[in-house]
Amino acid sequence: MNKDNKKVIYWLLTGCFLIFVMVVVGGITRLTHSGLSISNYKLISGTIPPMNDVEWQEAFDLYKQYPEYQKLNQHFNLQDFKDIYFWEWLHRVIGRFIGVVFFIPFLYFFIRKQLSKPTIKKSIILLALGAFQGSLGWYMVKSGLVDNPDVSHYRLAAHLTTAFITFAYTYWVALDLRYPNKKTINIKYRNLIRFSLLILVIQIIYGAFVAGLDAGFIHNHWPMMSEGKFMHQTVYIEQEPLYRNFIEGKSGVQFVHRILAYMVVILVFIIWKKSKALKLTSLQIRGIKALNIVVCIQFLLGVFTILLQVPVWLGVAHQVGAFFLLTAMTFTLHRFSK
Repeated sequence: MNKDNKKVIYWLLTGCFLIFVMVVVGGITRLTHSGLSISNYKLISGTIPPMNDVEWQEAFDLYKQYPEYQKLNQHFNLQDFKDIYFWEWLHRVIGRFIGVVFFIPFLYFFIRKQLSKPTIKKSIILLALGAFQGSLGWYMVKSGLVDNPDVSHYRLAAHLTTAFITFAYTYWVALDLRYPNKKTINIKYRNLIRFSLLILVIQIIYGAFVAGLDAGFIHNHWPMMSEGKFMHQTVYIEQEPLYRNFIEGKSGVQFVHRILAYMVVILVFIIWKKSKALKLTSLQIRGIKALNIVVCIQFLLGVFTILLQVPVWLGVAHQVGAFFLLTAMTFTLHRFSK
């Protein structure tokens, strides 16, 4: 690894860390119901929050024009509004800062010719993903400003999943630079990890569905759902036709999230079990160990999140756990791919 590559890797890993912070703050924003507090989008001037009483009152008056205040928060005073405004403002500011952190160093490295052609192409993809992620954020917020004082769970899932994918891809590019030497690949085993990663991404999508539909506040039992049933009848009777229960019904979405959690745990166990027959490097061993540890922690966090009816700190911890699990899966897949 040459000196220039080292700088680029630090840049990419800094981006990874900031995306992580962004997702954590986004989780807090969602769980504190702060996401609709800023009902307009101003790329530059929106970076500065209200600075005096007049500006705060103007922002509050704007908030009062939309469904969340009119249908849910008419009891809010100015201080209540300031409390929810902070998290959404911080979330947006971090998003803008990430854009600067990705774009300015990219220009610097590009002008100084410190990026190879493949890395330039990957960096452009990263910039496009970042821009797309930002636009999805506003697209999501707009869905809660019309009639229903809540954002579309589909748009929330798209926004969150794109953040996770952007992180994973940024991390992958950094790993490409950190470990440039190619090695022999066990294709069958690599494909097992790829499949596991796919199931994990689907699980992350369903986690966003659960959050968007507030589906974590029902069936607060484990290992069974309400009334001691593995599949409660509400799983398949809330929506018509039947399939909509599993993408729009609270019980159905939570049921799928539970099943996918078991699948992820089983797949990680299979990855570990099959690795016993392989000759592994120290990094491959670390990746598999990390997968096993993180998946167990994440599963327990999910169980307690349901049992305790999604307290903010535990909901955020569960989202952070998903982030670390994706990190471990990405690292492991990379170590068995290149």
